[in-house]
Amino acid sequence: MIDSLRVAVIGVGNNTSALVQGLAFYRNTGSLIGIARPEVDGLAVGDVRVVAAFARSDGKVGKDLHEAIFAAPNNFPRVEADLPPAGVTVQRGLFDATGIERIAGALTGAEVVLYSAPSGRPEIALAYAEAALAAGAAFVNTTADPVARDAGLAGRFAAAALPLIGDDLASQFGVSVLHRTLLDLLAARGLTLAGSYQVNLGGTEDFRNLVANPDAKKRSKANALGSDLVGIAPLGYLPHLGSQKIAHLNIEARGWAGSAVSLDVHLKVHDPAGAAGVNIDLVRLAGAAVRSGRGGYLPEAAALLKSPPGTAV
Repeated sequence: MIDSLRVAVIGVGNNTSALVQGLAFYRNTGSLIGIARPEVDGLAVGDVRVVAAFARSDGKVGKDLHEAIFAAPNNFPRVEADLPPAGVTVQRGLFDATGIERIAGALTGAEVVLYSAPSGRPEIALAYAEAALAAGAAFVNTTADPVARDAGLAGRFAAAALPLIGDDLASQFGVSVLHRTLLDLLAARGLTLAGSYQVNLGGTEDFRNLVANPDAKKRSKANALGSDLVGIAPLGYLPHLGSQKIAHLNIEARGWAGSAVSLDVHLKVHDPAGAAGVNIDLVRLAGAAVRSGRGGYLPEAAALLKSPPGTAV
């Protein structure tokens, strides 16, 4: 029997709520609904265990993880009606780049650190990466802040035989994945792109933060789409949408003899669930690499990311 993969989560927001609830759901049911990879190098979904959690909110710090994931402003729906205590108390996270030694000490025993805090705090993201490196753990950056794209940091993780994965997860079935697939299909069928855009609306705290700090996310979306002809409209925060994201994308193209082709797509998803569906694979890829002594960036993670190393910062 394989040993459980020990994961520490940074940020106890909606994405962590979706991940933690999903882990309980899959252990309890044995279901494979919504799972891309039932196993990654022998690690099943149910083999992942959260052993430490960090947050900055007074409403979450000091609480059991299974209580904290439902604290406001989290609004991802309940998947499991009754979650027993996790036995993991949420600890105080970083407010600035100091306190790395404290965090590193608290990460002892974790094999993978999943950074799932809001984007737009690059100095804090890098501080947590330093703490993971000091603790001997892999680091997975799900935000748009450049961490894995930091060549110096990546080299240090590689030298320590620790994986560094990032940046910015590509949601399991999100607008960027769908948009890029349609653009690739357009090119494969010989059509010429005339112009395209996407609009994103959501009601989570992550959306609220990204409205205030949009630059890194817009750059990451541009990296994912790979075309200067695609426009990214400013993100819209609408609290009544809750954890749902509504996206609209348009593509204008020219076919044979310049004939017009126009495509409009409307997508509605629970954004945190899309993140959890990818995070479960990212942490297992990182965990398997830790156990086999592979460090640095893992090329097999590229398809799950918007801005892997080599893309613009």
